[in-house]
Amino acid sequence: INRKDAEKGYLTAEHAEHAEYAEENKEVDVSGRDRLTQQIIACAIEVHRHLGPGLLESAYEECLCWEFSQHNISFERQCSQPVSYKGMQLNCGFRMDIVVDNQVVLELKSVETLLPLHQAQLISYLRLSGLERGLLINFNVPILSKGIKRIVNQYNSAPSAPLR
Repeated sequence: INRKDAEKGYLTAEHAEHAEYAEENKEVDVSGRDRLTQQIIACAIEVHRHLGPGLLESAYEECLCWEFSQHNISFERQCSQPVSYKGMQLNCGFRMDIVVDNQVVLELKSVETLLPLHQAQLISYLRLSGLERGLLINFNVPILSKGIKRIVNQYNSAPSAPLR
């Protein structure tokens, strides 16, 4: 499936865009770690295809969690993330939108433009949780593949506290 198929009327331009995104981001890790992020992205694209841009983040979160349930993908919503400070675990009110399979942190947005602050927020969640991978997903774009940013935790530290 490619853009030429879309031009011939076989599929929409949006579907072709998503197919090109998938082709460019083929799995290279046979352990299944990249496969999980591809499944997450496929679910997010499905939500965006049905809802389009312009809704509140909470609507996308609810629908995305429903998609995960339909695909038997384990997840936790609004996970509290304490901060380890001088040996103390302090609950500072940080909540990660979704953690998928205790491996990937999702930070959902519905904004005009992703800002460096949004990326910093996800990097902080990765560092605090000790998780390696995150996806910053902005649903307020015409084509969702343009609103996805993959982030890898460069700190590789142990989790500061278990997810709640």
